[in-house]
Amino acid sequence: MAAGSKSNLISITRIYDAPLQAVWEAWTNPEEVAQWWGPRGFTLTNHEHDLRTGGHWHYTMHGPDGTDYENTTQYLEVVPRQRMVYDHGGHKDRPPLFRVTALFTEREGCTQLDMSMAFATPEVAAEMRGFIRKAGGEGTWDRLAEYLGKRCAGKEQFFITRSFEAGIERVYDMLTDPAHLAQWLPPTGATMRFLRAEPRVGGASFYAMTMPGGATMHGLVKYLALERPHRVIYTQQFCDEREQVIRPSFFAHWPLAMLTTITLASEGADRTRVTVRWEPQDATDADMAEFLKQRGGMSQGWTGSFDKLEAALNPADA
Repeated sequence: MAAGSKSNLISITRIYDAPLQAVWEAWTNPEEVAQWWGPRGFTLTNHEHDLRTGGHWHYTMHGPDGTDYENTTQYLEVVPRQRMVYDHGGHKDRPPLFRVTALFTEREGCTQLDMSMAFATPEVAAEMRGFIRKAGGEGTWDRLAEYLGKRCAGKEQFFITRSFEAGIERVYDMLTDPAHLAQWLPPTGATMRFLRAEPRVGGASFYAMTMPGGATMHGLVKYLALERPHRVIYTQQFCDEREQVIRPSFFAHWPLAMLTTITLASEGADRTRVTVRWEPQDATDADMAEFLKQRGGMSQGWTGSFDKLEAALNPADA
């Protein structure tokens, strides 16, 4: 989202590992849109979809609490595989909440999505920033990444993205320095300490995490890539105090290893976008089913950790 409270715009940039045509179809085919549109836990029913300049899209979003949200999107401009401008959030006697401009650009086989949401005033935009975060609205674009991974590569993954008001070098340090990680990565109420820390390619870090109830679990991180300041790749596994890999006690089924890829991108001199991708390794069908079932919980867990990271990066605002 755009930095600064004086702008009436909220801006989002995402890079998807999928061809431009696939991303466009995911946005414009009603059956595909229904697979990812909306925050986690929401579902969608399409009523009418007339994708053209001057057309409209009538649909109902169903919240996890059973609340229905009926919407009619008005398309002001549609240029296939390039550009879409529409008014969002209105329906019948309810005016639109904001105007969206979405640009689709091919980048070396991937697709860059640049979105801006224009509100009536900077004050309304600031209010909506808080509402979108609280409602998990940015999870929509993570769900799109997960859908495209399944559609294009046959991979089940988990994504979460967050932008931080800090330079990319500083954020990279917070993501890789064990002393910093121990402060923000554990779930809310938990503590973490590294029993061994080897943040280098080929190295392995071993940690203990004590949960709010007093139970302690151990984890093993093996570093595959450390490409300062843009990418970090490692595997992580649950293990016992002797570093023997185990399944976590809180799930009957869970992948034995998780491949974690973290990418960082500058959104300005003092703003950095962080994207986390989890991909199960050594997983049975039952493990994968539990992984998919727990995406909502994973999103909540990472959101809590990112909240703490944000506070560590900007202590004056905490």
